[in-house]
Amino acid sequence: MKYWILAALAAISLNLAQAVEVAGVKFDDKTKLGNADAVANGAGMRKKAFFKVYAMALYLPEKQGDAEAALAAKGAKRVAISLLRDLSAQQFVDALQDGVAGNHSETEMAALKDRLQQFSDAMLSVGEAKSGTGVLIDWIPESGTRLTVNGQAKGKDIPGEDFYKALLKIWLGNKPVQDDLKQALLGKVS
Repeated sequence: MKYWILAALAAISLNLAQAVEVAGVKFDDKTKLGNADAVANGAGMRKKAFFKVYAMALYLPEKQGDAEAALAAKGAKRVAISLLRDLSAQQFVDALQDGVAGNHSETEMAALKDRLQQFSDAMLSVGEAKSGTGVLIDWIPESGTRLTVNGQAKGKDIPGEDFYKALLKIWLGNKPVQDDLKQALLGKVS
């Protein structure tokens, strides 16, 4: 009996230790997307020069320590971002477009152009995003890529898993926006 109580306490404390916190922002260790569950794969902070820009977590159907495996994972996925400073929607869109372009050829960009514009327009509708703004970029297999800002869906869902993978490559691609953030999202934080 004593063994089972200790085992239960150990399991509970292990689960509590898995809660993810970055720069004072707490991310759930798992989430529900549509009808599917996703787990926090890793979390980190985007920095530019000496500014803290945002904290983020990557959610996948199951943990992956390799970028290619994370990009290829089948099922619902989420990028959860919490801004750590005020940004205009235009700044966010410019960074997003640069990140996508840096990881794709001109031919690939041509195939993504209309959907990237649709996503950018949805983001621009936000105007200015203050520190603390929550941005969710979800892949829901039944409907597509969904942008949610502070709990409100923006624009229409965008079809095509290739588009969601293109967005993920901003952080997980061969030319990620920040190398140590890529490693953090893959759960490789020291």
